Amino acid sequence: MSKNYDIDNVDLKILSLLTEDAKTPYTEVAKKVFVSGGTVHVRMRKMEEMGIVKGTTLNIDYAMMGYDITAFLGIYLERSSLYDSVLEQLKKIPEIVRIHYTTGNYNMFLKLHCRDTRHLKDTLHDKLQKVEGIERTETIISLEESLSRHIKFGE
Repeated sequence: MSKNYDIDNVDLKILSLLTEDAKTPYTEVAKKVFVSGGTVHVRMRKMEEMGIVKGTTLNIDYAMMGYDITAFLGIYLERSSLYDSVLEQLKKIPEIVRIHYTTGNYNMFLKLHCRDTRHLKDTLHDKLQKVEGIERTETIISLEESLSRHIKFGE
């Protein structure tokens, strides 16, 4: 795949439609974008090869699955140079769903889901606090997610 492939308005419209519902058949996307289904397939494959599209995911309501607590965790590292080793240890904790390397107060910022406050306490105490290289943490509990969306392309 050529790295010189230029993203155009057709690609942006395809991405916009599929970010709304990734299960939309390519034939339906094609009709809305006024191209063939094969064109959508080829363009999606090119964008996957370029690393623009990285698979598809399900949008799960964790509360409906019994995970009532969503928390964010700011992590202060003992030294910035420990980032890679801390990252590898954190990847092993299943409650963590996002990890960001950040500027500002924290070295790292995480998102995690837990069943309840006891599960959160146990995760913090028995798993996160035992990760070598973490100096301290700050936990923020989300009371409600009011917005979750993708950027709209090609509009």
